[in-house]
Amino acid sequence: MRALPDPISTISLASGNVSVDGHGYLTDPDNWTPEFATHAAKIEGIELTPRHDEVISFMRRYLLDHGIMADARFVLKFIADRNQTDKSGAKKILFTLFPYGYVKQACKIAGMKQPRAWSTG
Repeated sequence: MRALPDPISTISLASGNVSVDGHGYLTDPDNWTPEFATHAAKIEGIELTPRHDEVISFMRRYLLDHGIMADARFVLKFIADRNQTDKSGAKKILFTLFPYGYVKQACKIAGMKQPRAWSTG
């Protein structure tokens, strides 16, 4: 738990303005756009590919269907099923796509709020 709230800033995109916290996570996941994903990925040093888009789309659908962001285990299962691999293989794929991790990069690019109880690494 943080003692002070994160500072909020506004990013101007062609699709409109969005608010992000001090770590670059959207403050409202409903404001996510593919343009935001491209912007966030660029900041993270990631060039989005169709494989990234599949994972991001799964995460966005999960949020819409369940009202909460997907835990990493659900994303790993999606990756494993999609790529016909096991959990270990899915982790390798996830870290190839998002080298600094699920929370630090995948959640941010997919427009999730920063999880407060999880590590950002």
